[in-house]
Amino acid sequence: MPAPHPDAIADCVLAAFKALPAKCKPRRLSDGRREWVPLAGIVLSRDTPTSSRTPPTSPHAPVPAEPVLTCAALATGSKCLPSAKLPLAKGNVLHDWHAEILAIRAFNRWLVDECWELARLGREGEGRWVRWRSEVERGRGGDHTSVERESERMQSIHATRVSNGLAKGEGHNEDKLDDDSNPDWQAQPFALADNISLHLYVSDAPCGDASMELTMAAQPDATPWPTTPSSSPDMPDMPGRGHFSLLGVVRRKPGRADAPSTLSKSCSDKLALKQCTSLLSGVGSLLVHPGGVYLGSVVVPEERYVRGAVERAFGVGGRMAGLGVVGEGWGGGYGFGAFEVRGTGRVFEYCKPVVDGGDVGEEGKGAVGSNLSALWTRSGKLEVLINGVLQGRKQFDPKGASCVSRRRIWESVREVLTTVDEAGLCDSEALRLVRDCTTYEHLKACRPFQARERVKRDARNLALRAWTRNIGDADWGFND
Repeated sequence: MPAPHPDAIADCVLAAFKALPAKCKPRRLSDGRREWVPLAGIVLSRDTPTSSRTPPTSPHAPVPAEPVLTCAALATGSKCLPSAKLPLAKGNVLHDWHAEILAIRAFNRWLVDECWELARLGREGEGRWVRWRSEVERGRGGDHTSVERESERMQSIHATRVSNGLAKGEGHNEDKLDDDSNPDWQAQPFALADNISLHLYVSDAPCGDASMELTMAAQPDATPWPTTPSSSPDMPDMPGRGHFSLLGVVRRKPGRADAPSTLSKSCSDKLALKQCTSLLSGVGSLLVHPGGVYLGSVVVPEERYVRGAVERAFGVGGRMAGLGVVGEGWGGGYGFGAFEVRGTGRVFEYCKPVVDGGDVGEEGKGAVGSNLSALWTRSGKLEVLINGVLQGRKQFDPKGASCVSRRRIWESVREVLTTVDEAGLCDSEALRLVRDCTTYEHLKACRPFQARERVKRDARNLALRAWTRNIGDADWGFND
């Protein structure tokens, strides 16, 4: 499927944002200064076989139609949660609400809602964006040799994994991850509908490796800063915005040295990993099969597009080299889905002022980043957030949990799988997990997530080295 024009993808997201109420948008301050905020959105592209402009009786060949574009979800934001506050989050507070990451969480929310609507229709129902998977696809019948073939395939690739040094690595449940005696779980009831491609628009270059040249150019003195040992023992190998001489490395948020420390990885790093894990969240992957849920392209403004930087951050010629071959053996429906980064001439009206040699122009002088974030989904979700929770709520108040928080997504997936079970189409193992697991940590350690965890581990060991897990918000359950 040919990718839509990058301007069309940008226009689709910008039009959806323009239609949002004023409370979702940055403000003009009383002293005349304006607020800025990054914007990101996920666009669905669906091809039609032929153009309606070609009459059926025309002697000429059908003219290919332009793909139909639909914005599924969008978000704004530029902040994240300090590591020290993670144990207080209890699944209610977002860890990272940079626009790209929040938009992906909103996309997962939209997918869960679409699955819910289809589940309510029953097994004979049809959805516009998601579909029921067949029994053969779910491994529940029809192909009695599929389990044997999958087991043989996993054994045949194990030697390749060992030769690449990927059979062991950092992480939890390593013995389970390397147990190739059983085929990977693929019993999700839903899949993204056919003939749909996914695209991400971002109003600025993603923070981290894909924007390091831009960060350097914005300094009064673009000379790379000297590399010095980290003063923080818990994050020795993940610099923030400094250490300009280090390129192709995993970086953490935030970029400012005076901000509270976090272990949230940069948007460049998280998007690079999404080429391996798909756009699905972990819990969302219990509902939807990852095949087909990979980005086809990422669109950024032309003036913020540095070809060498994006190729280094995301490309198989850069730090992701080798994952294409390794990804062929991941199983579970996962593979390496490289996306293309393209530039657009469209400019978001609330974007951060571009620094050119230290000058941001009259309009940009005094501009400040907004402390508000907003998210919207095509399924009807609309939220304004501050500090990772709903505006107007205290940060650690459970009533302030966003619809895209860990807790709310787990609750919704449980509701969907319960409805699917009533239709006789639910995998008993998945339903038992979302119902009976006592903690989020327990849930994520179970068999249906093993293939995904192996993918993440391989990506960290081979490409995204020094990736440090952001732990501290998993020891909670529904009764907490």
